[in-house]
Amino acid sequence: MAHSVGPGLRTRWQALSGLPGGKWLFSRVLGQVVPYTGTLGARVEVLEPGHCVIRLRERRCVRNHLHSVHAMALANLGEMATGLALMNSLPDNARGILVRFNMEYLKKARGVLRAECHCDIPADNREQDYELTGEIRDAADDVVAIAIARWRIGPEQSS
Repeated sequence: MAHSVGPGLRTRWQALSGLPGGKWLFSRVLGQVVPYTGTLGARVEVLEPGHCVIRLRERRCVRNHLHSVHAMALANLGEMATGLALMNSLPDNARGILVRFNMEYLKKARGVLRAECHCDIPADNREQDYELTGEIRDAADDVVAIAIARWRIGPEQSS
């Protein structure tokens, strides 16, 4: 990522999230900016500095042959939660990129899922790595998967 996404992310969220259907619209706009993430069809429910909650409804296009949510859909959801929690927390002159990602799958994921990540807020834009954990829970509040993502932040680079 060559430029900072934090300011635009915050501005769009603040403008849309309080409106009727605004969280849905924000999630669709995010999918246009990050097309692969948009294929998931997840909805951002909470986006605060250092905290993100995303909801994913199980449906046919994210299922595997075992009639549960596909491992890669869960990975996409975990990356989305960790990335949004951090990117929304970055100083205006910082950028971030994913440099390592691991998933732990604990049980079949079915129904409505909730991915959540909490992270420390970077004080500045100096180059450093942040390791974040995102938990994905089902409607019974059982953890079905854990995402561990290492994001490298640094100063915004000119294009």
